[in-house]
Amino acid sequence: MHHILTLGDLQDYELLDSGDQLKLERFGSYVLGRPETQAIWKPGLEKKHWDKVNAYFKTTGDKFGKWVTHGAMPEKWLMHHKKLAFYAKLAPFKHTGVFPEQAVQWDWMSELIKKSKREINVLNLFAYTGIATLACAEAGAKVTHVDSSYPAIGWAKANQIASKLQDKPIRWIEDDVVRFVSREINRGAKYDAIIMDPPVRGHGANGEVWSFNDSFPKLVSDCVKLLSDNPLFFLVNAYAVSFYPPTLENVMKDYLPDGNFECGEICIKEKSLGRFLSTGIYSRWIQN
Repeated sequence: MHHILTLGDLQDYELLDSGDQLKLERFGSYVLGRPETQAIWKPGLEKKHWDKVNAYFKTTGDKFGKWVTHGAMPEKWLMHHKKLAFYAKLAPFKHTGVFPEQAVQWDWMSELIKKSKREINVLNLFAYTGIATLACAEAGAKVTHVDSSYPAIGWAKANQIASKLQDKPIRWIEDDVVRFVSREINRGAKYDAIIMDPPVRGHGANGEVWSFNDSFPKLVSDCVKLLSDNPLFFLVNAYAVSFYPPTLENVMKDYLPDGNFECGEICIKEKSLGRFLSTGIYSRWIQN
């Protein structure tokens, strides 16, 4: 069954409006305008509301552009979700370092870890700025955080300090995900839960090539070899891929044991007219 997950209570984020292939969002105290190719409908708010942005991302070419600010903007600012704190920034390629719609997944993982009442060893791949890592750590898990970007890991460590989780057992690994997983298999490592947010395309620090179509099934196959004898969950999020959610689920069913599979979209409900904006797809598995 195709599910739709929607962002619940995130105190520091709102999708204020969308339309004309743009979205108007509040990140903490700042209102941002960003491109959104899916929003081909008309905006719900008048132009005067869109003109009040603190910053907007101006596209200058295919996937390229720059942030244009109206007035002073800090280099970074804090946002919060429950016990977590994390920094937003005007990052390249229209990003902010925060994917607020993922709060529904942070809460899902946190609840499973807490209910398990045992130590859970989590592997977070393509882990970026680490909010999922912190959600798992705050819930009591040991986490191995893997990303090939040195700046992203630095950002994640700053989020750890902001969340006051320095005492939590988090292992920070700067490495190509595929290579790291291969080495972990050879080392006999085991994890009770695996998270991944694979890109459509990418390159590792040593020229490794990632293509979702070719690389994703092999990575899932390898990751299953890392699961412990009593695994808790396996979660995949995907963005900007030309697939429907069952594609993720079908690949996971190829390799994971019997369990509770679920797939669908993650959407954000806008404040202006209550329309839903799809932000990505997901598939997740829980052991029976």
